[in-house]
Amino acid sequence: MTRAALEGTTLGMKEKDRCKNMFVLGFINWMYNRDNSLTERFLEKKFGKKPELLDANRKALLAGYHFGDTSETFTTRFEVKPAPMPKGTYRSITGNQGTALGLIAAAQKAKLELFYGSYPITPASDILHELSRHKNFGVVTFQAEDEIAAISSAIGASYGGAIGITASSGPGIALKTEAMGLAFMLELPLVIVNVQRGGPSTGLPTKTEQADLWQAVFGRNGEAPIPVIAASTPIDCFEMAFEAVQIALEHMTPVILLTDGYIANGAEPWRFPQSKDLAEITPNFIKAPNDGERFLPYLRDERGVRPWALPGQPGLQHRIGGIEKQDKTGNISYEPKNHELMVRLRAEKVARIADRFKPIRLDSGPPEGELLVVGWGSTYGAIRTAALELQAEGHSVAHVHIRHMFPFNKGLGPLLKKYKQVLVPEMNSGQLRQMLRAEFLVDAQGLNKIQGLPFTSAEIKEAVLNRMKR
Repeated sequence: MTRAALEGTTLGMKEKDRCKNMFVLGFINWMYNRDNSLTERFLEKKFGKKPELLDANRKALLAGYHFGDTSETFTTRFEVKPAPMPKGTYRSITGNQGTALGLIAAAQKAKLELFYGSYPITPASDILHELSRHKNFGVVTFQAEDEIAAISSAIGASYGGAIGITASSGPGIALKTEAMGLAFMLELPLVIVNVQRGGPSTGLPTKTEQADLWQAVFGRNGEAPIPVIAASTPIDCFEMAFEAVQIALEHMTPVILLTDGYIANGAEPWRFPQSKDLAEITPNFIKAPNDGERFLPYLRDERGVRPWALPGQPGLQHRIGGIEKQDKTGNISYEPKNHELMVRLRAEKVARIADRFKPIRLDSGPPEGELLVVGWGSTYGAIRTAALELQAEGHSVAHVHIRHMFPFNKGLGPLLKKYKQVLVPEMNSGQLRQMLRAEFLVDAQGLNKIQGLPFTSAEIKEAVLNRMKR
């Protein structure tokens, strides 16, 4: 039908066949009562300098529209009204693009260069592609020879005064583990993005799981607690990437940001934020010795945060490396009491990060009642849909979606106790469920999970109803 519509044009058969997408789009415009003018303006912009291609695509578009109007293929037409969204400038954004732009925005707010050390891996590679387009914002991208070199280069950039970023998926995160412990020991800012996929090992490179939560929270040798936060939508990737940089810089610690393949490659309309509406970020730089004429690199402030001294600053020389540091001086120390003290001080610093979190709030539902659905990450849409449908049917069901996986928001424990039962749907064998049980001692009978894919709102709804019948 496309070829028939383009008879008489000078295009070859191959070029004619490429126009079939416009035929289909015209048909879809008819199905959904959409005017062709928007598509025609797009075509004029794209093919304005190629009149033959512009004319061919227009003809195919109209042919598809008239085919829908005359063929009686469908007897029903649909109308999707504009979404009630705030006014502003919008663009379509994927999760990986949102992550990249959030990192850039945070670096700009902190007035720092952004260094991104990366090794290609599905589904994280698009972060490298997006960041490489923004050299005008002081972004330096480096494709390393392997995952270890990628994170090590990022640590070096942070030591030199930039914000070091690296990203990967589960297998690459496993290779970065020792270097993550080094960044934790040095107490340098670093952001590690894990765009999760199915595992273990090479696993399912193009499929999604939420199975790297334990790896993120517990996956290092020794006592090395690192803050872990998670994004739930493509737009949320921007906000959580921004927060990851903010935490890393203001608390001098590595931070792990969890996304996954669904939201990394998924897209939604994103309203451009105003720079003035983004939080300020203040790196913990020091310009002069902090103990008279001496510099103590591990002399901490009231939050337990050590100062950030850059190489070459007069009077701020200090040791660097992965061997245990002496309290305050940073010298090498093998003393058991000092090691115990440093382990406690580093853990307390990370625990205090929870003090900065906003009060936890429900996504929907009553503030107390029969059942609370707790989710995290890209399960947000399915859980929200199920919760809203159950509430509309009169069930006492609420939904909370966690962004801060470690440390937990201080309001989460009290919230869990306001409901008779807690349900935790997640795309793994129950990792968050077990973390909640260990942290808050929630009754094992009241904490359940949903296993299996596909992960749909209908499955969640059925599980909730079955749970409430018990």
